Amino acid sequence: MNAPMFDANAYVAEIEQNVLGSLMFGGDSAETLAILHEHHFVQKYHQVIYRAIRAARDRYNLCNPILVKKLIPEDQAADFEKVIGRKLPEYLAHLMSSATVGAAGSVENARKIIEQWARLALANEAGRIYAAANDPMADVRIIAHDAARTIDDVMAEVRSGGKRKSRVSIASAAMQAVTSAAEAKQNGSGLTGITWGLADLNRMTGGIQRRDLTLIGARPSMGKTTVALSVAIDAAKAGICCGIVSLEMDAEKLAARAISNVLYDWRGAIPYGDIIRGDVTDEQLDLIVSAQEKFNRLPIIIDDQSGQTVTDIRTRAERMLEDSRTDGNPMSVLFIDHLGLIRPSSRYSGNRVNEIAEVTSGLKSLARELDIAVVLLSQLNRALESREEKRPMLSDLRDSGAIEQDADVIAFLFREAYYLERATGGSQEEQMVREDRLDQCRNSLEFIIAKQRNGALGTVHLFADMAYSAVRNGARR
Repeated sequence: MNAPMFDANAYVAEIEQNVLGSLMFGGDSAETLAILHEHHFVQKYHQVIYRAIRAARDRYNLCNPILVKKLIPEDQAADFEKVIGRKLPEYLAHLMSSATVGAAGSVENARKIIEQWARLALANEAGRIYAAANDPMADVRIIAHDAARTIDDVMAEVRSGGKRKSRVSIASAAMQAVTSAAEAKQNGSGLTGITWGLADLNRMTGGIQRRDLTLIGARPSMGKTTVALSVAIDAAKAGICCGIVSLEMDAEKLAARAISNVLYDWRGAIPYGDIIRGDVTDEQLDLIVSAQEKFNRLPIIIDDQSGQTVTDIRTRAERMLEDSRTDGNPMSVLFIDHLGLIRPSSRYSGNRVNEIAEVTSGLKSLARELDIAVVLLSQLNRALESREEKRPMLSDLRDSGAIEQDADVIAFLFREAYYLERATGGSQEEQMVREDRLDQCRNSLEFIIAKQRNGALGTVHLFADMAYSAVRNGARR
């Protein structure tokens, strides 16, 4: 991305000078070099110097003004006197004298450089939008699309710098761990995280952990949305504020599923399909109204805007968190349905592996920085349908190994009944065996934990009735 045009009054050169000077003092500059890129410097001659600093680190694992001068081409070195009125050695000495912190302390200033670049880039984009919008022949859709893409790219780079406090003493971290364990023991639940509303799953995981990215993958019709919604309802009943970003299903249909879920344990269960179509009796309508009134007390927030990027999701999650905090119950967990519908930025356009990696990395950062749990649903690779064994495995994750790297917990859903209902052929005896097996597993849902960074792997057997969007403990009580 090119350096933005800028108003001289809006640009603070000292921010860039400070970092360049600090880097030439030596020391551990790895973190600064990792987050700061050449194009983040607004001044072209600062880009030239930073490029030489990086080259010195890469080649010699050392950086000082002598090496930096040596690595700047002569023609570019000659331009310094023309552009800024100082020869290169003199300007490098000036940078050294302007440094107020060492290389290790330049990380925060590096973030300021990125923010300054972003601010000026946004100002430049605003000017472009203004000019384009004043053209009577301009297509407003193209203007809006280009603006959204540019803003998304800028914000993706700002987010990559990170702002959360990341350094704590081991004593402080240990104290927090002990506090969480003591609380879990005192309340007798064994939960250090947010309840799944499912006893066996809580025991195996300790709950949905804050600051973790949990991915639930499955083929279509296995129950991804059903599980996420059922868990959100049970968590909300326990007083936990939940956010749902639904990229595929509108809020009204999601609410119909939720009502069917709640009614399932009442005296009159109603399939959610009937609720959506309005195919209900007067008595059933009264039950639906009663169930709807229950939701007035449940802290669940739904955002059903389609085509969102990670930046969009972050912005909306921050708003959900802000609004719920104002209401006195800050959002603790965000469900996202689903990964394949998150629109990537244009940074890696066409490279699906890198696009997915950017998304999962961004959502993991979102969980850590907002101190919430993020539960991401994902559709699995179609290739597993050609296998005899249909239970998913890690290799079935679509497009990128980065999913496996970024997620703290990876779980898969499997319903044997789905395949038995669609199986055909075979002898009469084989068909009878299939029907008997279908009767046994019709409401069985396997929750397969394939990765858990801080816990055991295994399968939890759940009860699921897909027509009612209901998921319950394996042994229904």
